[in-house]
Amino acid sequence: MPINLTVILKSKPESKETLKSLLLDLVQNSTKEAACLQYDLHQSVEESTIFIFHEIWENEAGLKLHNEQSYLISFFENVKPLLQEPPIVYRTEKLT
Repeated sequence: MPINLTVILKSKPESKETLKSLLLDLVQNSTKEAACLQYDLHQSVEESTIFIFHEIWENEAGLKLHNEQSYLISFFENVKPLLQEPPIVYRTEKLT
């Protein structure tokens, strides 16, 4: 059963471009994973410090493997000083 996630990150204003670059690298790495069905990165038009991921993972095992990847663990350790607040992660169910 596919796993749908929405992840929201809010950068500090002075860190916006650095975070954006790191997020684009995250997209390149994540989309190479076999269980990754979709991994889209968006940036808010109204508030450019807000970045939103829409992710679909093949199954729970694939998401677990993703969360264990060294590049992802390193990302979350190193990104903390760039963020205004901790990332928000929503596990969602597609209705239509």
